[in-house]
Amino acid sequence: MSEQTDTPKEEIYYDQRSVALCTTQSICFVKEHDKAAMLLLLLNDNKEKQVVIVVKSKKKADALSALLNEKEFNAAAVHGNHRETQQQEAASKFNLGSLNVIITTDMILKTLGLENIKLVVSYDLPDTPQEYYNRLAFMKELGVGMALVNPEDEYNLNEIEYNMKKEIEEKTVEGFVATATPTHTNKTKKDRTKKPRHRKNKTKKEQE
Repeated sequence: MSEQTDTPKEEIYYDQRSVALCTTQSICFVKEHDKAAMLLLLLNDNKEKQVVIVVKSKKKADALSALLNEKEFNAAAVHGNHRETQQQEAASKFNLGSLNVIITTDMILKTLGLENIKLVVSYDLPDTPQEYYNRLAFMKELGVGMALVNPEDEYNLNEIEYNMKKEIEEKTVEGFVATATPTHTNKTKKDRTKKPRHRKNKTKKEQE
């Protein structure tokens, strides 16, 4: 017989069901042009936490990094335009606590080995539910996930919730005031304020 050990193994959950049950999550509905303003309020409420913000593009990561540092947050963009040594230097600073906020993409986040993440902000929802679950899994159940969802993202949100068989709690951000959609985007963006929260009518058979 093989020798048994009482040393517990660290459990990191990546499957959809475990992520849904073990990680605190919330969503905030917000139009794209108001996301940055909402993010600043969220970070003001989480100044002492180690935060990862996930975006879809390098350009957006750089823009947010510039904005946050202008507002005196200790933040850095980390993406594919940076050398591996630069990426790992930022990761080391984050893990040591001398860098509080990293803005990155899903692809680079997987390589950084970040520790003690207390808040993951999905500034952009990913195109696949699994990428969303992966983001939460990096916190090892010790942090909170928040997603900023614009009207164009509601299909992706539906898929995430349907696969988890769990509705994510919707929250409002204290002090946030929505602004009018810029004129040139009025024809392409939906006004979510005129309709209730999305919801699919699923039959019992579909949910099983």
